[in-house]
Amino acid sequence: MSDTDHPVDTIDAAPLLATPGVASVVEALASRGRDVRFVGGCVRDLVAERDIADVDVATPDPPEDVTGLLEDRGIKVVPTGFSHGTVTAVVLGRGIEVTTLRVDVETDGRHAEVAFTSDWQADAARRDFTINAMSLRPSGDLFDYFGGRQDLADGRVRFVGDAARRIAEDRLRVLRYFRFLAHYGHGTPDRQAMAACSSARTSLGCLAAERVQSELFRLLGAPHPLPALDLMVSSGVLEHVLPEAGDLTTLGALAGIDDRDPVRRLAALTPAAGDAVAQRLRCSKAVRRRLARLAPPVLALDPDWPVPKQRQALYDLGMETFRDLVLLAWAADRSWRASRWREMLDTAARWENPRFPLRGRDVLAAGIRPGPEVKVLLRNVEAWWRREDFRPDRTSCLERLATSTGKTA
Repeated sequence: MSDTDHPVDTIDAAPLLATPGVASVVEALASRGRDVRFVGGCVRDLVAERDIADVDVATPDPPEDVTGLLEDRGIKVVPTGFSHGTVTAVVLGRGIEVTTLRVDVETDGRHAEVAFTSDWQADAARRDFTINAMSLRPSGDLFDYFGGRQDLADGRVRFVGDAARRIAEDRLRVLRYFRFLAHYGHGTPDRQAMAACSSARTSLGCLAAERVQSELFRLLGAPHPLPALDLMVSSGVLEHVLPEAGDLTTLGALAGIDDRDPVRRLAALTPAAGDAVAQRLRCSKAVRRRLARLAPPVLALDPDWPVPKQRQALYDLGMETFRDLVLLAWAADRSWRASRWREMLDTAARWENPRFPLRGRDVLAAGIRPGPEVKVLLRNVEAWWRREDFRPDRTSCLERLATSTGKTA
């Protein structure tokens, strides 16, 4: 333990201990009297009074001992990053990451060779940003070696130590900087951080597409991503990770009306190349399909459409795509028709996707022989059903079919 390893304050750690499974993991790791602390994002968000997603724990014990302590208490252990000192304790179906304190021995900009340590400050010094370098004992003792708590209060995102060195250790930290800036930053950005990110921009091509995708989606999911994206543009970073990005105006407008959906926001940011971007970033098939449905040429929605026509579009597009297109069109609209766009969203919210009541077997039962005429008749009746605003029931559709075939009762 460092001579300077003293808590700066005491705060209530109960919200972390109340997370299912956490207390049992902490008790197992501390059973030999070792110093166990919460680290990383859970401490940051507890201090910031934000919702806490995942709870991470650190200990001086090596992963072999960590595994033994947990298994002795009947806790399942998954060696998720054993050589780097990380295991995952699985309790009540929830994964809790436990990491041994460590220092970097050697890095190549993507991977690190580490050595284990018992020095909490040395472990904190290898982290990316001051706001992520705090640690907290279950008793509530808060440790903050680099001023992260004050930076959090000031909306300042700073690298731990020398920014250029931190980035050289892992170039993904350039994108992480802008992501954390979008979620936690405000005011004038840190000058050293911005200079280091700009200097490293040409080296970002070595990053794995999946890692870039993850950081971009997290950034785009921020309540107000535009200031961070503006800084990515001015620093030259955005053109190296997302050269397809267009003007930010539509995205800025979308961020004021949407539900922070990163896929839709990516479509707004790359209106002419969303599907190509999704392929390059190795997005899931579901994301690629969604972006492809939003890419030109696409149905141009108009808020002045009457409700029946809106329902026709809903039937053709599906509610998700219709809603995406309404929000994107609203964000791009400069005619101040907000109330009309909201009415379209209300139409979508009330929409219950109707199912056309007839099938091919109904046409065959009407005396039509199998062949192309079956599909033609079905399409004709469905077109009539649509024109009637989807109101006719099965009986009415069968009557229409009989009229079409000339075989009325």
